[in-house]
Amino acid sequence: MSESKAWLGRDIRRARRQGTAAIMRRQRDRLAGLVAYARAASPYYRELYRGLPERVEDPALLPVTDKKTLMGHFDDWVTDRDVTQEKVRAFAGDPDLIGRRFAGKYLVATTSGTSGRRGLFVLDDRYMDVGSALISRALASWLGPAGIVRAALRGGRFAHLVATGGHYASFAGYSRVIREGGRRGKLLRAFSVHTPMPQLVARLNAYRPTVVIGYTSTIMLLTAEQEAGRLHIDPLLILPAGETMTTRDTDRIARAFRTTVRTAYAATECTYLSHSCAEGWYHVNSDWAVLEPVDAGHRPTPPGEFSHTVLISNLANRVQPFLRYDLGDSVLLRPGPCPCGSPLPAIRVRGRAGDVLTFPTGSGGHVSLSPLAFGTLFDRTPGIELFQIEQTAPSTLRVRLLPAAGADPDRTWQTVLQELTRLLAGNGLGHVAVQRAEEPPRQTPGGKYRTVIPLP
Repeated sequence: MSESKAWLGRDIRRARRQGTAAIMRRQRDRLAGLVAYARAASPYYRELYRGLPERVEDPALLPVTDKKTLMGHFDDWVTDRDVTQEKVRAFAGDPDLIGRRFAGKYLVATTSGTSGRRGLFVLDDRYMDVGSALISRALASWLGPAGIVRAALRGGRFAHLVATGGHYASFAGYSRVIREGGRRGKLLRAFSVHTPMPQLVARLNAYRPTVVIGYTSTIMLLTAEQEAGRLHIDPLLILPAGETMTTRDTDRIARAFRTTVRTAYAATECTYLSHSCAEGWYHVNSDWAVLEPVDAGHRPTPPGEFSHTVLISNLANRVQPFLRYDLGDSVLLRPGPCPCGSPLPAIRVRGRAGDVLTFPTGSGGHVSLSPLAFGTLFDRTPGIELFQIEQTAPSTLRVRLLPAAGADPDRTWQTVLQELTRLLAGNGLGHVAVQRAEEPPRQTPGGKYRTVIPLP
């Protein structure tokens, strides 16, 4: 059967009504189909899966993959022979192409992620359509019939808080919607997280969004503005995403805006991985994704215990298959059914916490900047393999860089210094000192890189 947008929406609703068995049946069939497709069209997977059974329904049979390995085998990993790393990198280097179709087919997205290592992602229409159908389903569930009517009466305006200036998944997806027109484009407006807070507040006050979607750290900064009375918007729903939240965070947002707050746990590799419920659990969209909490040896972690890491399989994207991919986060699988009644598996997340940097001003106040403002700055700077920025004093930043192969370290540093200076000055922080570290980025005991480290 053709997987049109309308069919996808119906199938998602049908799977939820039919329950866990129907959801897992879809997961097994889609995993088997994607593994077979990857074997046939990807030289990398053909070799990696040599010796496996002809049909694979159990993800535990598959070898584990990760960003570094897949990016290192990019040209053999992708299933479209016209897609190469060189072509995608050139496309991603041109800001005029954000949201346009690469090779006339695909959305290109880049990210450094929490690892600090840059990724190049190619997303096909199936990926985009499944994501759209799942978020539409989640929004309908969160708002309820009465909320949908109220949203429509208020104009249905969505404020999308995004990192601009690069091919980041959220901004690239938004740009495509705007470029290709249609009703959805008329309801969306992007607001750059790089905008100085007073300007961002003024623009949101003028727009009066019905729904606010964006990075958690930026929404927390806006919550403080709402509490102070400078921001005065009344959205029906706020959806923070991209960084781990606590119950205290969501309760604070809900009180400040007097609204419903729901969250999402996802990644560019699978933007529709999960959505939260009223009980505060993330429900994995298991008909279109596989999530495996595992220990350091990639063995299953028992329900009720936090994992060492988590493996995901995106069951939609065929051009760049992510199969048993190590996302690097620690998650806990709920031992029993969620009180909300959802048939989907429920998890809690301990990884990927975003850190806001706060600096004193000369007038006795302070200015806070989202970690995304720094992360995207480094991500769009060429010549950087890994980065780390640490606040070592109230008005001092120390920058650690690992240059990419062939890059000029001094030239790369001068670019970074210039961009950081511009970012700080634009937010009234021209007095903040930026230091170049001789040492490379440091790993945590768990092997991760914290890309932004606030003052203790």
